[in-house]
Amino acid sequence: MKAQVGKTAPPFTLRSLTGEEISLSDFIGKKPVVVYFYPKDDTRICTAQACSFRDNYEDFKKAGAEVIGISSDSSDSHQQFASKYKLPFILLSDEDGKIRKLYGVPTTLGLIPGRVTYIIDKAGIVRHIFSSQFDAQKHILEALKVLGDIA
Repeated sequence: MKAQVGKTAPPFTLRSLTGEEISLSDFIGKKPVVVYFYPKDDTRICTAQACSFRDNYEDFKKAGAEVIGISSDSSDSHQQFASKYKLPFILLSDEDGKIRKLYGVPTTLGLIPGRVTYIIDKAGIVRHIFSSQFDAQKHILEALKVLGDIA
């Protein structure tokens, strides 16, 4: 069951950079969630995207939303990445790629994990899916626009 607009978001539980388990269900009924899948910590486009989410994090909080970044990097890698760039939002490790597959995130050229953002409303329904491997900034703009529309 891959994620689809208008359908309930697939549930997940993954380890955070602190080692604690975070579930999508922790937020359902409380706030919208912006879940973004990205290829790799500390690479050029991924860093630009993470820093853009960081720089706009107050706008996400004003919209009542939480931001969750997911990649296949380890918790240790996420810890270093978050510390280096002062990332205030949640980073989760999907080391076996199971959640990426569950959501239907494609690969680029069959090799590079895709970059896809899902906006999930307070009720747990996927309201928008945005995919762009190279336009990292547009993920933030799309997410904020959709959050404004569903608020």
